[in-house]
Amino acid sequence: MEQTLSYVIVTPYTIAKSRTGGVIARLLSRTDLELVGTQLITPDESFVREYAESMRSQEKRNLNKAGELLASYVERNMAPSGGRPHRSLLLIFRGKDPCRKLGDVCGSFYPEKQKIEVEAISGETIRDTYADLIFDTENPEKVIYFEPAMLTPRRQLLADENLALFARYFKNSENIVRNLPYADSAKIEQTLVILKPDNWNFASSRPGTIMDMFSRTGLKIVGLKIFHFSLNQAMDFYGPVEAVLREKLTPVYEQKVKELLKKEFSLSIENNDSWKELFSNFGEKCAEEQFYNIVEFMSGRRPDSCPEGDRDKPGNVKCMILIYEGVDAVRKIRDVLGPTDPLKAPGGTVRREFGSSIMVNTAHASDSTESYEREKKIVKVDENTLVSILDEYLAKVNPGAQSK
Repeated sequence: MEQTLSYVIVTPYTIAKSRTGGVIARLLSRTDLELVGTQLITPDESFVREYAESMRSQEKRNLNKAGELLASYVERNMAPSGGRPHRSLLLIFRGKDPCRKLGDVCGSFYPEKQKIEVEAISGETIRDTYADLIFDTENPEKVIYFEPAMLTPRRQLLADENLALFARYFKNSENIVRNLPYADSAKIEQTLVILKPDNWNFASSRPGTIMDMFSRTGLKIVGLKIFHFSLNQAMDFYGPVEAVLREKLTPVYEQKVKELLKKEFSLSIENNDSWKELFSNFGEKCAEEQFYNIVEFMSGRRPDSCPEGDRDKPGNVKCMILIYEGVDAVRKIRDVLGPTDPLKAPGGTVRREFGSSIMVNTAHASDSTESYEREKKIVKVDENTLVSILDEYLAKVNPGAQSK
């Protein structure tokens, strides 16, 4: 079976309750699908009407009783209210049979659920844990409260129809959501977080769990995307680190080579200018190698072996970019992240939990508002490749369905 795309939409209520990380953790760890695109969306009335109608149409085609329930939910909860749009999170997955796999993890709603006692609910699926479907005990056909937690199609035909809808509506949408009112906007900061490539080596709940840990800050996620550093972007992003490495590591490596030469060859080298030059060159070369290792870790390419024509191409390792917003955002995120060296990080911090070394330390966060302004330009936080991924896919499965 060929690989296709499908999606999950995390609902506004689930995002507002900071359950996003838990949902993503299960989606990533319980399927073999690849998360290839993410974007926060703020649907307007027109999109909501068309999306809800697709659910009603699916119900008619497949005699699915949940269609009207879900369509009504979309109309009531995803459309703007009080003049303010609401955040939903669109996740695009790629793999074999993605609709079935995502549907199994997300879970279903069945009318017979009303007959199940609370103690009998297992929590096996995402909806078992995060969703609610409550019926009137006196009128079993009447739904008192409904929150699905997320939306996902059960069939590939509907998935493709909806993906075309997303490509059309969100082609020119902004990647940073601006829908949150603040009493004093002057106190509000934004900061950037990168979930590094070591989080994506295999199917794991780590990315979602880390997002869960950051949610304890009370900050809002206002931007999110999958990102592949090019070599030049990684070198630019970590450029300030290179100077620090040269300053701190060069004398360390100089001293190490001195000690080795004395021990192994009993050489008298303290006052020899030729030796000093050798030590200096050796120390700088070692510091440079450490910088190259960081760039390769973040982009999948080394500066000393990458062809010139490939230096601006996206690398083959994946990151996730998140933008958090709120009062004192930079400090709050850094406190949860922990120090650069995971071994020196306090318990309960992200790097202590998941980092393994100074380089492979699971996440990056801006250390100041000035750093954020510099970094967001390099990773182009205002741009998102999600629609281009959809367009490329739609051009293959249905050329007439790609966005205009």
